[in-house]
Amino acid sequence: MQKQQERTLLLRFGALPVLFLLLASQGAHADAGAAADAAADVAAAESNLNDKVEVFTVATEPTDGYARYIRSARIYDVKVTTLGLGEHWKGGDMQHPGGGFKVNLLRKAVAPLKDEQDTIVLFTDSYDVIITAKLEEIVELFKESKAKLLFSAEKFCWPDSSLTDAYPEVEGNASRFLNSGAFIGYAPQVNALLEEAIDDMDDDQLYYTKVFLDEARRAKLGMKLDTQSRLFQNLHGAKNDVKLKVDIESNQGILQNVNFLTTPAIVHGNGLSKVDLNAYGNYLAKTFNGICTVCQEYLLELDEQHLPVISLSVIVPMAVPFFDQFLEGIEKINYPKQNLHLLIYSNVELHDADIKSFVNKHGEKYASAKYTLSTDNLDERQGRQLAFDQAKLRKSDYIFFIDGDAHIDDGEVLRELLKLNKQFVAPLFAKYHELWSNFWGALSEGGFYARSHDYVDIVKRDLIGIFNVPHVTSIYLVRSSVFDVLSFQHSEYDADMAMCESLRKAGVFMFISNQRYFGHLVNADNFDTKVARPDFYTLFSNRYDWTEKYIHPNYSEQLNASTVIEQPCPDVYWMAIVTDAFCDDLVAIMENHGTWSDGSNNDNRLEGGYEAVPTRDIHMKQVGLEVLYLKFLELFVRPLQERVFTGYYHNPPRALMNFMVRYRPDEQPSLRPHHDASTYTINIAMNQVDTDYEGGGCRFLRYNCSVTETKKGWMLMHPGRLTHYHEGLLVTKGTRYIMISFIDP
Repeated sequence: MQKQQERTLLLRFGALPVLFLLLASQGAHADAGAAADAAADVAAAESNLNDKVEVFTVATEPTDGYARYIRSARIYDVKVTTLGLGEHWKGGDMQHPGGGFKVNLLRKAVAPLKDEQDTIVLFTDSYDVIITAKLEEIVELFKESKAKLLFSAEKFCWPDSSLTDAYPEVEGNASRFLNSGAFIGYAPQVNALLEEAIDDMDDDQLYYTKVFLDEARRAKLGMKLDTQSRLFQNLHGAKNDVKLKVDIESNQGILQNVNFLTTPAIVHGNGLSKVDLNAYGNYLAKTFNGICTVCQEYLLELDEQHLPVISLSVIVPMAVPFFDQFLEGIEKINYPKQNLHLLIYSNVELHDADIKSFVNKHGEKYASAKYTLSTDNLDERQGRQLAFDQAKLRKSDYIFFIDGDAHIDDGEVLRELLKLNKQFVAPLFAKYHELWSNFWGALSEGGFYARSHDYVDIVKRDLIGIFNVPHVTSIYLVRSSVFDVLSFQHSEYDADMAMCESLRKAGVFMFISNQRYFGHLVNADNFDTKVARPDFYTLFSNRYDWTEKYIHPNYSEQLNASTVIEQPCPDVYWMAIVTDAFCDDLVAIMENHGTWSDGSNNDNRLEGGYEAVPTRDIHMKQVGLEVLYLKFLELFVRPLQERVFTGYYHNPPRALMNFMVRYRPDEQPSLRPHHDASTYTINIAMNQVDTDYEGGGCRFLRYNCSVTETKKGWMLMHPGRLTHYHEGLLVTKGTRYIMISFIDP
């Protein structure tokens, strides 16, 4: 976010700010009683002003936009009368000319005021309007205009562009054309404005335009346009005319017209500027005051005895790494399973077995549990629609979509989203150490991704709150109140983009919350499902998940100076390094490759073609894992080496030989005594003695010391030369696997 380094003045010097300045100038010697009396006088003046200014809007449904508008009015103590609430909308679809219904509602409402010369009428739309100032400022700006009736102005002559030349010329970057979304005037003039009849389906903006373009009527009404956006700011076509200024300490924002250095009190997202208004609206009307104040408003208190019924829809449209951990996250969601209808959709063969296993194991706990697999041949759009149809069939209160790339790390995610009490809300999920997330902060002209001014701050959680954004994917909660307008169908967009467009068109706000960390996205880019155990290959793209799956949970404890590291033999250190999953996956990779060496001295994999102490093995290079394994040595082995062999530092470690050895009684059961071509060697047990094999181990001849009770996933670390001449002991039954690295030869 491009934050302003100076504090911005949010209000013009109306009655209340002047009072604040006066009190400040009196300093510590001000009389507290006098200050209280003055504040009471101002409050009374505000109350009287509300009596002299009648504010009207039209809204037939309490949409998200209407709720935002009413909140902004409340923040600035503006009393609003809403016309038409609960009625059937008769003014057309508003994507085309229409809106005469608003004129007819307003005419009826202001008729009783026609003789009240001092009464001011303010009319605004509501779904796409935000109030950013108190009535004192609004009235002051109106009076400064010297108009009896002041309309907002915009950049486009709509709905009849043929009337363009009939408008008076304006200077420079001023807005030339009338907009009907907001106007203010004295009650008699407003009544006179509305004298002529209009059909509900006719266009309200054209109705007012014709009055304005009639010079005689315009003069009689004292009618003007706010061409310099002193009071009203219409956003369509004015993107370069405005700048959002956000105070660096409070995060409160004001919208300034940079052409005329004005701070409009009423902001209207007319036409195609709804997304822009939503972005600005995240900071206008005191949504922040150091902290996110709007985050604390209208929260839902969950009744544990009557929790909502939720369709839990897991969508797996592509192969993703660490799917087993993803399913663990689904199971840890802290919500009564009897209130959850589970449906898992997948069109990926790789994940079919895991899905069937999960539902067979856990399905009975849910209110219902179903799945579709790759064999059902449903594409993503059909899969999402199926989940959505099931939610409606089950009469669910919400549907909670979770895609396969969204890993839940905090099981409270569903409850916390419910508490936010939104029609559509999502937690912020991002890839580790990347700016790739599950939302877009802005849209390009074609409806695709564009970066907003605050995107990085939101993703990095430098700015914490709840934000109205134009696109969300991967994980989101949707209330049943918007089921009828949500759609995944579109001729050009994918299912997610189609859904978001349908919600934007319906005026449903999509909120993203980063108030709490709930999980992250895995990186499925270049995920190669053709290799055996593909998760293992993703250390560079998914370090966090790779570490969680493959590094031993006790690894970090061993880095503490107070932790005693076992030494089964002198200078032979025994440490927990990797998990069973690491061992099982790497063994599976090697066995799938299957090209074990023959155990002879001839080895064309080596530079000289000769191995002095041969084993039956496969090198990491052969399975495409050499570079990954060197990174493993750097990230996880080197810190342990520095912990136990103090004074030796080599970063990154070098290792020309990284290989898995297989011992079998009928192949190579043991290994003769030898030194290693290394400064130090690591030897990781890849399976379990007395379970997978019998015998085996390592004997250090100088010390006549053997390590035979090796532990799967544990590592022996010892010097390679001079002092630690050693041999591999006889395997008498089964197959023993060990992973060897000769480090810093």
